[in-house]
Amino acid sequence: MFQRRGLYGARLNPICRASGHCLKSAMADHLSAKNRSALMARIGGKDTAPELRVRKIAHGLGFRYRLHGRGLPGRPDLVFRGRRKVIFVHGCFWHGHSHCKRGALPKSNVDYWNEKIDRNRERDHRQVDTLKAEGWDVLVIWECETKNLDILKRRIEHFLE
Repeated sequence: MFQRRGLYGARLNPICRASGHCLKSAMADHLSAKNRSALMARIGGKDTAPELRVRKIAHGLGFRYRLHGRGLPGRPDLVFRGRRKVIFVHGCFWHGHSHCKRGALPKSNVDYWNEKIDRNRERDHRQVDTLKAEGWDVLVIWECETKNLDILKRRIEHFLE
């Protein structure tokens, strides 16, 4: 069966097929669903540049840690078991950093992104609360906070000592 396609080969939704006036609003993405899925699958949650900066600083300060602590809520990025301290390195967009331009939501598919980021925030709060209830100290470092290495170093050092 022939399906009508809009700009860049995107399928038009049924409302647009009849009128043709909503071509622009129906096409929020210039990639096909398959290509978008492949692109999103490549976004990793481990060994990100901000996480590597934090790891390098902690190691340079002489602190030793385990990565992505299994058995702990949220699998913290750095785990200092002897000190009962953990560090999360959060991406500003994915974890909804409200005080940062990188945390701004996309203009398209607003309902989806609001729900997604809200779920991520709720999950993060739940995991931090659980860790604190189990006697762990928690430090959350935002992606945007990893740009100034001097401040980051002081913050990590203060937290771990």
